[in-house]
Amino acid sequence: MADGGKVVYYAAPRPAASWPHQVGVLPREADHFQDRAVVQQLEQAMAQGSTVVLCQVLAGMGGVGKTQLAAHRARQAWARGGVDLLVWINASTRAAVVSAYAQAAGDILGADPKDSEHAAQAFLAWLEPKRGEPRCRWMVVLDDVAALADLRGLWPPTSRQGRTLITTRCRDAALIGSGRRLVPVGLFTPDEATTYLNTALAAHGRLDTPTEVAALADDLGHLPLALSQAAAYVIDADLDCAAYRALLSDRARTLAELLPGADGLPDDQPVPVAAAWALSMDRADRLAPVGLARPMLELTAALDANGIPASVLVSPPALAYLAERSGCGAVRDGVYSITPQDTLRILRVLHRLSLIDHNPRSLERAVRVHQLIQRVTREALTSPQHDRLARAAADAVTSAWPDMEGDAVFAQVLRANAEALTVHAEDALYQADGVHDVLFHAGRSLGQAGQVQAAVDHFQHLASTADGRLGPDHPDTLNARHNVAWGRGVAGYSAAAVAAFSELLADVERMRGADHPDALCARYDLAHWQGAAGDTAGALAAFVRLLADRKRVLGPDHPGTLHTRCAVARWRGEGGDAAAAVADFARLLTDMERVLGPDHPSTLAIRHNVGNWTGRAGDAAGAATALAQTAALRERVLGADHPSSLFTRHCCAHWRAVAGNTDAAAAAFTQLLASQEGALGPDHPHTLVTRLDLAACRGVAGDVSGAVTAFAHLLAHQERVLGRDHAHTLYTHHCLAHWSGVAGDPAAAVSAFARLLVDRERLLGPDHPDTVYTRECHVQWHGVVGDAAAAAELVQTLADGETALGPHRHRIRNTPYDFYTWGATWPFHRPGAGSSTD
Repeated sequence: MADGGKVVYYAAPRPAASWPHQVGVLPREADHFQDRAVVQQLEQAMAQGSTVVLCQVLAGMGGVGKTQLAAHRARQAWARGGVDLLVWINASTRAAVVSAYAQAAGDILGADPKDSEHAAQAFLAWLEPKRGEPRCRWMVVLDDVAALADLRGLWPPTSRQGRTLITTRCRDAALIGSGRRLVPVGLFTPDEATTYLNTALAAHGRLDTPTEVAALADDLGHLPLALSQAAAYVIDADLDCAAYRALLSDRARTLAELLPGADGLPDDQPVPVAAAWALSMDRADRLAPVGLARPMLELTAALDANGIPASVLVSPPALAYLAERSGCGAVRDGVYSITPQDTLRILRVLHRLSLIDHNPRSLERAVRVHQLIQRVTREALTSPQHDRLARAAADAVTSAWPDMEGDAVFAQVLRANAEALTVHAEDALYQADGVHDVLFHAGRSLGQAGQVQAAVDHFQHLASTADGRLGPDHPDTLNARHNVAWGRGVAGYSAAAVAAFSELLADVERMRGADHPDALCARYDLAHWQGAAGDTAGALAAFVRLLADRKRVLGPDHPGTLHTRCAVARWRGEGGDAAAAVADFARLLTDMERVLGPDHPSTLAIRHNVGNWTGRAGDAAGAATALAQTAALRERVLGADHPSSLFTRHCCAHWRAVAGNTDAAAAAFTQLLASQEGALGPDHPHTLVTRLDLAACRGVAGDVSGAVTAFAHLLAHQERVLGRDHAHTLYTHHCLAHWSGVAGDPAAAVSAFARLLVDRERLLGPDHPDTVYTRECHVQWHGVVGDAAAAAELVQTLADGETALGPHRHRIRNTPYDFYTWGATWPFHRPGAGSSTD
């Protein structure tokens, strides 16, 4: 009606809602929905009567299927008549939540939805249980809550008449409150992922091999969103899994190119995988410390998805990259305005938004990130930005890599991160100024871990690539060849190592001159493997000449000169003059203490050699005492679990056994084995040698058959881990043959020595001392086969001269017992280093 020029409209009262009533539209159930374990968890929690959790928060990274799980649960409750009111809200903003509450208030209370804030509060008040009013069973689902602040004052009340279900990528502590439970939603299990793919493909008449289906699921990281979109792409493009996997592995193609566009997304999905985390990333970049989230995610995207050490991400190169990319920090006088504390804070932000998993209690694998988040992050960079990222990440890994690896798990994690860099950005690691150090660190680490063939393969690839990109005469090409030659020797091919070092030495002297440190280093290692190949006199003579040249070029107190004196002493002893070796090592120890200090690791290594050669000179008890003292020093300086400390304990136990105290030696070896398995791992060469000595101790203690069994198991383990031709493997083969004869089976000894002799001749040649001694053993046992009396006499002769480790211990040149001169610790030669053992 008109009143003074005004027109007033009165709306008719809204009819009351009938029950049951639904507000909002549930997403349709995805094709091939998977009945996952979390589905059962939700259902059980909501059906526990008086102990029920009234609010459940489904939290996880984008793409894991939280919305589908929530919709499935809501649909079940509705279908079973378990709720009278179901409210589904797309809760990505506060305004969306308020609007949905207002709509519910209008439907149920007749409230005016135009005053949305007032109507929303009226709806929340109505949800509160009231005495005397009819009970209404309700369920409110808040899907995709982006920030907890959006729910301030809007949480549904805690009521036994109601249930609240929330999905979010947030993992804030505030999510867990009174009556609320956090339900982590993860990836599909491998079985769930392959079941989904098989079902999706079969629905379109497609079948593929189980191997390829499982491999594709792995390539996509078992992420439900990626699996569904990949299946749609494969079907639309008429590809099989193998062909699609080949496309995925092509780094020239982006993930966005290999998934459906907006018009081809399955299951009414709103965004493709490549855009699934964009909103989370934008939000993370706005949280304090502002601007660091994206650069930090970039760093994690360049490294190993399964675990990045905290020390890598707080290293100076990482801080420099964050400062450069964020534009919010700089380096002044070597001090970064971005601190390690800032990096830890931003890691927590990324964790809270489910972009990474951050576990600060796991130093080795502090950060994990899904492989597809990594890929999308890398693909957002320009080519120059990507190369800069790769080099920064490589610098960070190198910075965290210890000079001496004392933690086998940490070393393995660092190698995995270096491998991730080579997979994603190998080109960036080969620049005009050379090969990045991280590649040399990774190869050296493989060698130190006893993975000799893997180390050789690594350096062979590095040498070939450097040759092609930098040229055959580049220092890093020569350096890689140096490591290949060393690895061949460690793998048991001493003659091949000699040949390779001879060729390398000629090239280095041609390029850099005979007095260059790299040439002197090559001469050092050539002489070393010359001795290993059986030419003891030649090795000693070569080291004596090298010592004179190093004194002239480097000076008498240079580390390279001191280490050459170590080699001279060692090979003098190998030539048969153990007493002279002890005297040489003792004089060298005095000079090392003067030049480097008594606690320097190299000084402690010489002290170890003094004790070891004391035993070789015939004083086993004196050696055990000296090595016990050295072990204590090494544990104080390096730590109880350091490989050097463990090795000195090993040698101490060895000389106790030689001195006749077999029981004490066996106890010491048993304790040592437990320490090595924990610190180094069960496959480390040092750990395997301790098993060898324990087997020998069993034999000397009278359990000869048990010793044979232990040697047989160890031999199989070494052949798998080290390879059939490794010096340690060959030595165990010798021990097994020896103890088989002592156990009363000379025919088995003859057969085993015959096989070993073939390998020795193939690897070392017919005149090598180890080959000669193996031939003697073969003849010796062959002579008693079928002659019981002769066999018994031989067994008795061996028993009379037996120590815990056999009389053959010092007749064989290539044994596992002098790691620091035989290279079980892989030398890390870099151009200009001067010595591979410095």
